[in-house]
Amino acid sequence: MVKAFIKAALLSALAFSTPAYAQAPKHAFALGDESFLLDGKPFQMISGELHYPRVPREAWRARIRMAKAMGLNTIGTYVFWNVHEPQPGKYDFAGNNDIAAFVKIAQEEGMWVVLRPSPYVCAEWEFGGYPYWLQKDKSLVVRSKDPKYLAAYGRYLKEVAKQLAPLQVNHGGPVLMVQVENEYGFYSNDKDYLALNRKMFQEAGFDGLLYTCDPADKVKDGYLPGLMPAVNGLDKPKEIKKLVRTYHDGKGPFYIAEWYPAWFDWWGAPHHTVPAARYAPRLDSVLTAGISINMYMFHGGTTRGFMNGANYKGDSTHFEPQTSSYDYDAPLDEAGNATPKFMAFRQVIEKHLPAGVKLPAVPAAKPTMRVPAISMSAATSLLTNLPKPVVSTKPQTFEDLNQAYGFVLYRTQVPGGRKGVLKIKELRDYGLVFVNGQRVATLDRRLGQDQAEITLPKGTVTLDILVENLGRLNFGPYLNQNRKGITEQVSFAGAEITNWQHFKLPFDDIASVAKSMSNKALSASSAPVLRRGSFTLTQPADTYFDMSQWGKGSVWVNGHNLGRYWEVGPQQTLYVPAEWLRKGANEVVVLELLKSQQDKLTGVDKPILDVVKADGEARKAN
Repeated sequence: MVKAFIKAALLSALAFSTPAYAQAPKHAFALGDESFLLDGKPFQMISGELHYPRVPREAWRARIRMAKAMGLNTIGTYVFWNVHEPQPGKYDFAGNNDIAAFVKIAQEEGMWVVLRPSPYVCAEWEFGGYPYWLQKDKSLVVRSKDPKYLAAYGRYLKEVAKQLAPLQVNHGGPVLMVQVENEYGFYSNDKDYLALNRKMFQEAGFDGLLYTCDPADKVKDGYLPGLMPAVNGLDKPKEIKKLVRTYHDGKGPFYIAEWYPAWFDWWGAPHHTVPAARYAPRLDSVLTAGISINMYMFHGGTTRGFMNGANYKGDSTHFEPQTSSYDYDAPLDEAGNATPKFMAFRQVIEKHLPAGVKLPAVPAAKPTMRVPAISMSAATSLLTNLPKPVVSTKPQTFEDLNQAYGFVLYRTQVPGGRKGVLKIKELRDYGLVFVNGQRVATLDRRLGQDQAEITLPKGTVTLDILVENLGRLNFGPYLNQNRKGITEQVSFAGAEITNWQHFKLPFDDIASVAKSMSNKALSASSAPVLRRGSFTLTQPADTYFDMSQWGKGSVWVNGHNLGRYWEVGPQQTLYVPAEWLRKGANEVVVLELLKSQQDKLTGVDKPILDVVKADGEARKAN
C-alpha cells in the first residue's frame, strides 16, 4: 500500500514537470480517511523545508533539484511578513523576495509546494516574521483578536494572496495546501482567534486545503475543528495516528509538518549536530506507515543581514540570538551540497520506491576556493561619520526612530571628574560605551550585563552608547516585548541622564557608507571601524571569509550583506555564494565593532561552524 502511495506521488510529479506551468492542468487535492488524495489517488508527501530568503535567487532552482535528487516530491516554505512589508503599506515581492517566482520554479522542476503564509513563522527569524513597525504601537498585541493587529494582518494577507492564491493546485499551480497560523498551541488556545485566521485566509483567496500544525502535546490547544491537524516533532507512527484521529473525527491523513533531523545554533553555544544514523530509521518507520512528512530543515541556508531572531526564557541570562549560518546540520548544507545525512535519507527513500523507479543522480558538490588575503586598507571611524541626529530629552527606541534593524548611536554630554555606575535599564541588546571616543565598557544582554562602573575625566565629557539590535524574539510568550535600543533610561551614579542625540545606523545602503572611507591610516582608537578592500577573481566559486581573528560585526560583498560574525562562535566563517561574486574586481566591506586595528581578511574553502570561544580561548564545540 505504501509503495502505491509513493508510486502515485512519483507519477504525479513526472506528469507535473512540464515547463509550461501557465497551461498546467488543475488538480484535485483532498483529505482521504488515511492518506492525502491527489486526483483521487493516494499521495504520500515527502517534503523538505526550504526558505527562499535564505538562498540567493540565482540558486533557487539548484536547491530544488537537490531536493528532488534526495527523493522529495514537495517543498515547504514559510512566507515572511517583514520581508514583504518592510514599512506599512510598502510591499516588496521583487528579487530575492519574489515568492511567486520561487513557487513557479518548484512547479517547473516537477515539485509540489506546501505554503506557510501565516503572519507568525517563528523560523529563527527576526520577530518571528512580524514587521518591526507593529511594535511602534505599544498597545498592539500580536497573535490576538486585537483589531489593530487583525487589520494590519488582513491587509498583508490579501497582498500575499494576490501573489500566491492563483498558484494553488485547484487553479493549476503546485501549492497543495496552506497552513493557518503556526504552532499556535505553544502560545495560546483561543479557537475564536484561529477561526478568524481561517476566515481571513479564505476571504483573501486561499480556497484550497487549509491545515494547522502543533507539537504533539499542544495539538489540543492549536488545532481548529474542521481543519486537518498536523503534528510537529513526533515520529512514532502509532502515536501520530492515535493523536490525529482523536482530533479529526477518527480519521487521517497523517502529516508530520515539522520533522527535525537536526537543530539551529545561537551565539556563544555549541554547534548542534545530530547523526544521520539516529534519524534514518525513524524516517524509514514513518514512510513504511504511510505517513507524510516535511523535514525541517531540508536546507537551512543563511540568515543574512540582520534578520536572525532570538529566544528568551524570561530571565536576564537566557537571551539567545541565533547565528547567521542556518546550516542546521540539515541534509543539504549551508552552501547547498549533499551531506552524509542527505545520502542516508536518500537511501531510505529509495527503499520504498516501486521497482523500476529511480531517483535523479545527485549533483556533484559545487567547487570552492580560497580567496587571497585581502588588505582592508580603506577605513573610517564609525563615530566620526554620522548622519544628522534626532534629538530628544529621553532615549528613543529603534521603533520610535522608525528604524527596523542595525544600530543606533546614543550621544550626550555630561559633566566629568566623577566615578560611578552607568546603568542602562532594559538594554536591547548589545551596547558599547565610549567616553570621549574611547571604549570603556561592553554590555551584553546574553550575559545579563546592563551596567558598568566607569570613570569620567575632568571637564565636559562626550558619552556615546552604540546599541545593536541582535534580533527580536521569534518564539515564546514575550513576542509583544520586542522593542529595541535603550528602551527605558540611562543613569549614572543613580541619576538619570537626559538630552540625547540619536544617530540612526541601519546599514541598509552600504554603498553610500563605503564612499566615506579613505586610505588614510586611522589613529589608535577603540572606536568601531568600517573597512573596505577588494579582490580579483578569474572564476567565481563558493568561498568563506574566515572571521576568527576579528571581533564582532557584519560583512558585505559586492553590496550583499552576508550576515553577522562574532568571535564567541560557534560560527567563525561567513559563507560567500558564488552567485554574488563576479569575474574581475570584487568589493568587500567590514563593520568591526571591537578590534579596530584588524585590517586583513582571509578566505577558506570550508566553513568553521563549531568553535566556541570562552574567556578569549577557542575550543571546539561538542
